[in-house]
Amino acid sequence: MNFSPTKDTVSILVSALLEARRAGRPVAGDVARQLDLTVEEAYRIQAEVARTIGQIGGFKVANKPDAPRIMAPIFRKDILTAPAVLDVPSDEDIGIELEVGFRIERPLPDRAFPDRRDAIAKCLSALPVIEIVRTRLPMDVTPVLKLADNQINGGLVVGTPITDWTSLALGPVSAGLDLGDERVLDGDANVPGGDAFENFLVLEEMIGDHCGGLQTGQIVITGSLNGLPYVKAGIDILGRIDGFGEVSLRLNTAS
Repeated sequence: MNFSPTKDTVSILVSALLEARRAGRPVAGDVARQLDLTVEEAYRIQAEVARTIGQIGGFKVANKPDAPRIMAPIFRKDILTAPAVLDVPSDEDIGIELEVGFRIERPLPDRAFPDRRDAIAKCLSALPVIEIVRTRLPMDVTPVLKLADNQINGGLVVGTPITDWTSLALGPVSAGLDLGDERVLDGDANVPGGDAFENFLVLEEMIGDHCGGLQTGQIVITGSLNGLPYVKAGIDILGRIDGFGEVSLRLNTAS
């Protein structure tokens, strides 16, 4: 994937995002709102931030029918295994999304491989995932700025992978999500784009070598089953996707 962004714009936001991650404070609104980015610049910023932060543990993809397809890396250091506990500031709004995920268990076949779709499926396990949504930017910035900020990913909690998943429903699915005492999802849920595996294939087609490309061991998430509710620290979160299993997270208040 080759981009030719404006270096000044890119360098300003790369530095600001890295400082926001280091300090745990969002980029100042007056800085963020004066930046007018293109999608190409957003992807360049993703890559530049990743070069400093380190290893990529996965990717997210959005494949909504009435919107451009987009993608973003997820850092390995931000991926937790359920049951997970995460300390967050008491005043921070944390977004919670239950998603179908895939883990790449072996290298994906090259483009000329026969029956490539089936061959790709055999390289994957499937698992339930909670995406933790956290922004390093003001909440009201443009969609392209959010894309530059890794599509506001703050981490993942992953359940137990299963290898025998190809007979399972991949959209819609039956799922449930409890945020503390509130049940925000219970029953049929649509996968954005219609099919979780198709979303994986969309990412595989578009990613090229962006942020190192897709690698063995990485997790790919395929879109929220429950919208984007926000919660604060001091809450237990439990998600399930029928056939895929459960995934859980405790958000504690950081001391």
